[in-house]
Amino acid sequence: MIPLLASPRTVLAIGAHPDDIEIGAGGLLLTLAGHRPDIYYLVLTGTPERHAEARKAAAAFSGDAHVELHDFPEGRLPAVWRDVKEVLETKSAHVRPDLILAPGPDDLHQDRRMIAELVPTVFRDQLYFAYEIPKWDGDLARPSLYVPLTSDQAQQKVTLLNNCFPSQRYRNWWDDEVFLGLARLRGMECRARYAEAFHCAKAVLELS
Repeated sequence: MIPLLASPRTVLAIGAHPDDIEIGAGGLLLTLAGHRPDIYYLVLTGTPERHAEARKAAAAFSGDAHVELHDFPEGRLPAVWRDVKEVLETKSAHVRPDLILAPGPDDLHQDRRMIAELVPTVFRDQLYFAYEIPKWDGDLARPSLYVPLTSDQAQQKVTLLNNCFPSQRYRNWWDDEVFLGLARLRGMECRARYAEAFHCAKAVLELS
């Protein structure tokens, strides 16, 4: 695993749906952009319209990200478990990320929860930050890792979400106050103005 205090050289961001990555880890991606890591996007569902949004978002949040999009049935990833695992295993054979960003095991959405179950079985030696996504299920767990954000970074994340994913604005959970409110809460928890929070089940701290 990479040292926890180092900037990752290669990042793999996995989303069940377009917008998962940016909602859960958009602030971290904006922060990492200054360090210019190689960033790989892997999104497993989506229509052509949603894929276009995902490509726009990857460019906005991560610059020259390598984007791979699939059209597995949204809401039914468990039914194509074998195919999804094959996609992840193929990715692991070609990319050795220092850091993986993916959904967490406490996520109650079946697509994201399945990915969270598969990631540790496919990527056994990589640092894995599980991001959180607010939803009506009320499934937010206690995080173990925080990434502080400035007010400008938090606002930039929300602005980019709105610009990149216009198809989602009708949803009652898609709201600036929801995104900023969660970021403010997580910021308070780590003595920052805003923050994103993650769960990391296992990490190795290497001091040299």
